[in-house]
Amino acid sequence: MKQNNARLDSIYYPSEDIVAREIEGELIIVPLVSGIGDMEDELYTMNTTGKIIWDELDGKHSLSDIVRRLTPDYEITKKEMEKDVLGIISELLKRKLITEIKP
Repeated sequence: MKQNNARLDSIYYPSEDIVAREIEGELIIVPLVSGIGDMEDELYTMNTTGKIIWDELDGKHSLSDIVRRLTPDYEITKKEMEKDVLGIISELLKRKLITEIKP
């Protein structure tokens, strides 16, 4: 069974089976094939913080890099940022909206 545990040393990028667009400041993610996401949900929306993290998923930088870049922009600790990033990434992995780059 595949685990959906995000790790700070991992690198991710958006799945090729989705389309993501920004509409009125919200990120809308639409699965293109069945088996992506939940059957009840056809669209996914992300708030501003989620969108900022999503925009950092370029397939080149680890989650640690993303945490390091984003932490100074928020009034939270690095540990809190790590928890937030890992939480969002775990949810995206569970719904198969992102893919991990394998070393």
